[in-house]
Amino acid sequence: MKIHEYQAKEIFRKYGIPVPPGEMATTPDQAKEIAQKIGKPVMIKAQVHVGGRGKAGGIKSAENPDEAYQKAKNILGMDIKGLKVKKVLVTESKEISSEAYIGIIVDRRTKKPVMMVSPAGGIDIEEVAKNTPEKIFKLEVDPLLGLQSYQARNLAFKLYANPKTCNQTVPVIMKLYQAFWKEDCSLAEINPFITTPKGEVWALDAKINIDDNGLERHPEIEAMRDLDSEEPGENEARKMGLSFVKLDGNIGCVVNGAGLAMATMDLVKHFGAEPANFLDIGGSSNPEKVMTAMRIITRDPNVKAILFNIFGGITRCDDVANGIVAALKEFKPKVPIVVRLTGTNEDKAREILKQVGLSATSSMEEVVRKAIELSNVTQLQMFEGCDAPTEK
Repeated sequence: MKIHEYQAKEIFRKYGIPVPPGEMATTPDQAKEIAQKIGKPVMIKAQVHVGGRGKAGGIKSAENPDEAYQKAKNILGMDIKGLKVKKVLVTESKEISSEAYIGIIVDRRTKKPVMMVSPAGGIDIEEVAKNTPEKIFKLEVDPLLGLQSYQARNLAFKLYANPKTCNQTVPVIMKLYQAFWKEDCSLAEINPFITTPKGEVWALDAKINIDDNGLERHPEIEAMRDLDSEEPGENEARKMGLSFVKLDGNIGCVVNGAGLAMATMDLVKHFGAEPANFLDIGGSSNPEKVMTAMRIITRDPNVKAILFNIFGGITRCDDVANGIVAALKEFKPKVPIVVRLTGTNEDKAREILKQVGLSATSSMEEVVRKAIELSNVTQLQMFEGCDAPTEK
């Protein structure tokens, strides 16, 4: 789960990380009032869950409250990478002497948190890793022992030669790790972490992603979720216990099990097409989940074929088939559907599917090839103004 910068800064303040004063505004008048309260030049920053806000014109400086009003008016309502700006952060502007990067992620390979620091802050860390990887310093943290002060000090000296600046940076690194660990984060970063001409250090920007599996322990963070900034299909899927991520391809995938879903998408790409989504209905046999999956996928105009790949273990193939039949009757999709069923009650499932003119294969490669073939036919027929057939 992603949260906005202003929300991440609230968490940083909770742990004592130095963050410039600021508040969230949804109207130009509120932005003006906050700027008056701060009493100094401010930054107006669009709050959307995408990068590149500055390049898109979503971050502007304002010298006074009237200018803050105008800048907020210009930013609110603008479109940044498909997301409409509905909130801005009005925060005190700081004079910058240097910019650094401090962050923590989870390394899935080692199953450990990894601290990363770089003196090349203020730009995407991915660009630093690509162009100047020698400027990134990493430290694997033992999850049982946690980050030790001497380790934080070693990282601080990778950023600054000045002992005074290092002494100010060490507690920030320690507190960032505490926030990351205690709030069940999958990512926490400060970029840029700045020094000022007066020798102060500040977390000028903040980014936090929360591990969804830890949200039960943090209802106050769950309440921060901004549904307007998330894919509607992902919201609906989450409510039904589905794992769904929208992608840019045209083969809609409905699969049970994350591993099988990844393998299915890999096979789609292997045969030259692109998956339209990751969608895992999980181990449940609830036909309602299948209907929800179909509802989400058929909303995507890019989808030209729907591929079911079900390996029945705990999941019963006949329940999935009943869900497909119910979905066909309710949604009447205009794109072809291909099905691979194998496992628990697959014979019953095949009989159920015959009622609506669908057949099912047991070959994963065959079903993927068929989906791609029919998607190409669908595209051609749509181009010619015809309706696409349902696979029989």
